[in-house]
Amino acid sequence: MRTIKSYVKRKGRITEGQNQAINTLWTKYGIDYSKEFLNFPFIFNNNNPVHLEIGFGDGESLIKQAVSNFEKNYIGIEVHDPGIGRCLMNIKKHNLTNIMISSHDAIEVINDQIKENTLERINLYFPDPWPKKRHHKRRIVQPAFLDMIANRLKEGGTLNIATDWAAYAEHIDEVFSHSDHFICTERREHDGELPFKRPRTKFERRGLKKGHRIWDWCFKKI
Repeated sequence: MRTIKSYVKRKGRITEGQNQAINTLWTKYGIDYSKEFLNFPFIFNNNNPVHLEIGFGDGESLIKQAVSNFEKNYIGIEVHDPGIGRCLMNIKKHNLTNIMISSHDAIEVINDQIKENTLERINLYFPDPWPKKRHHKRRIVQPAFLDMIANRLKEGGTLNIATDWAAYAEHIDEVFSHSDHFICTERREHDGELPFKRPRTKFERRGLKKGHRIWDWCFKKI
């Protein structure tokens, strides 16, 4: 996989509560990065299907999904400490046992820690669109990314994407049109009223306030 990062790690404002959550809850809910595959039945203490969310932000959608679906396990990946801290606080608040989170580059986590054919679903909600042309190489949706994702999904597993940037929507359609790994089972363009199988996110609300439209896709591994 490429070494170009699809994100820039900025030092955000972190509250005392968020910082305390990281210091006290990480050992219980955190997954440290290593080059060893994760044993899902061991870390979740069950054999339930596993969903992975890339770049969960403040964890809003991740928490809502876990609260509503106790029969699923969730792994969230995020590199920004304030969002990690807030997500940990909400995991504790809801007493959730079906979430684990990683604070590392998503490409390396998936490549080095996720076994082949083990994920039921991968969610990529409102990734950084990198709108400037010279930055397009930083967009996470690239042919090599699809190859890696397809390898980790089970047969019939899905990759679910949402964006509020028209140019990125065109890029996503273009990249998937050349992939032999996925078929698009659903595509929606809407004004926030027709998302499917996902909670609304902070980034979605922010985009709608700016007058952006929303694009949602469900791609199935074939």
